[in-house]
Amino acid sequence: MKIAVIGTGHVGLVVGTGLADTGHYVTCVDLDEEKIACLQSGQLPVYEPGLEELVARNVEEERLKFTTEFSQAIRDALLVFICVGTPSTPRGDADLSQVYDAIDRIAEAMPGYRIIVNKSTCPVGTTEAFKLRLSQKTKQPFDVVVNPEFLRQGAAVDDFMRPDRIIVGCEDVRVEEIMKELYAPFLRTGKPLLLMSIRSAEMSKYAVNAMLAARISLMNEFANLCEAYGADINEVREGVAADSRIGPSYIFPGIGFGGSCLPKDLVACSHLAEEKGLKAHILDAVTAVNVNQQARFVETILAYYGHRVAGKRIALWGVSFKPKTDDLREGPALRVIDALLEGGAEVVVYDPAADANIHKQYGDRVRVVTKTYLALEQADGLVITTEWNEFRRPDYERMASLMREKVIFDGRNLYTAKTLREHGFRYFSIGRVSV
Repeated sequence: MKIAVIGTGHVGLVVGTGLADTGHYVTCVDLDEEKIACLQSGQLPVYEPGLEELVARNVEEERLKFTTEFSQAIRDALLVFICVGTPSTPRGDADLSQVYDAIDRIAEAMPGYRIIVNKSTCPVGTTEAFKLRLSQKTKQPFDVVVNPEFLRQGAAVDDFMRPDRIIVGCEDVRVEEIMKELYAPFLRTGKPLLLMSIRSAEMSKYAVNAMLAARISLMNEFANLCEAYGADINEVREGVAADSRIGPSYIFPGIGFGGSCLPKDLVACSHLAEEKGLKAHILDAVTAVNVNQQARFVETILAYYGHRVAGKRIALWGVSFKPKTDDLREGPALRVIDALLEGGAEVVVYDPAADANIHKQYGDRVRVVTKTYLALEQADGLVITTEWNEFRRPDYERMASLMREKVIFDGRNLYTAKTLREHGFRYFSIGRVSV
C-alpha cells in the first residue's frame, strides 16, 4: 500500500518507518523544512534507539521518503496517518490546532477517496468534528479511523513492531478489513487487534495513560509514607510487584513522571470531566501528587544547603524526562534546574542524548558537559534525575575525589545507602531513610 504520514516527531517517524519496513511505500510529510532537510540528509531530528538504522534501510530500499509537499504525499496514498502534537492549552484542554491544520491540508490535497487514520491523542468526540470539517472543505469521499498510539519514548520502535495490542475505532467493516491487513505483520505473535467504536478508541488512549500515571503517583505516596515511618520503599515495591494482580510495571518510586503524554493527558481527562459537570477526583489527585513529589525533592536539596545555594556548583546527571530519549518536555529535572538557577547556583549537567535540547531550553544559563565525570569536578553536590544505565554502577572513589562536597540527591533510587555511606557520601533518596 501507499501511505502518507503527517508529522515527523517521535510518533510519525516511528509509524512511517515501521510501516515501510513491512513493505509499504511511505511518504512522511512535515511543514518544518529544517526537519525534512535533516531527514533527507540521513540525520534524525529525534533520538530513539534503533530508529536510525531502520530509517536508513528503508530509505535505501526506496520505501521511505520525506517531503514538505502535502499534495505530493497524499496524491497516491490510500491511507493518510495524522501524527502531530496535541499539547495542553493554558486552561488544560488539548490544543488541536496542528490536527485541524493537517485536516485542512488533507482536504485541499486529496484527489479522491482516502482513509484518514488519526494517531494524535484527541478528546472524545473530536472525530465527529473532523468529519464535519472535512465534509465542508472537500467533496471527495473519505473515512476516518481512530488508531491511538501506545509508544514509549526510548522503546518506541519495539512497541510499534511488537505491540501489546492495536486499537482501531472505525464505522465501516470494509475499512476495518484494510486496517487488519495493514497490521497483520505486527500481530503474528497472537496479540489482539481490538475493534471498537470511535469514541471508545479515543477514550482508550486517555484511560491507559491515566492508569499508568496513577500507579506512579500511588507508589510515590507510599514512598513518602516509608520515609516518615522508617520503611524501605524498594522492599515494599518488591512485595507489591509479586502480586500477580498488580505486577512490577510503573511502580518504581522517584521524583515523578514527565514527558509529552502522561501530564497533558491527565489534565485533558480532567478537563473532559469538567465539561460534563463531573468531578475527576482521582485524576486531579494523581496530578497533584506528581507536582508535590517534584516539589518535595527540590525542597530536600534546598533544605540541605539551608536554602542558600548561591555560588554552589551543583551537578545533574540526566535531564531528559526518561532514559533513552532526548525529550525534555515536562521533565522533573527542569523543575530542579529552575529552582537551583533561581537560587543562584551554578548548574553543570550531563545527559547522554539531550545536549541540543538542553541548549535550546537554557542557553548559557547552565553548563553542559560531554562526559559523566566532568560534571562532578569541584561540585558541591550531585543530583540524579534520570535513570540512564550508565549512572547505575559509577566509580564511587573517583566521584569522591572529584567532588568538593560529597552529597548525592538520588531521584531514581539507583544506589544503596550502605554503599554510599562506606564511601563517605551523604545520601538522600526516595522512600528510604537518608544517611
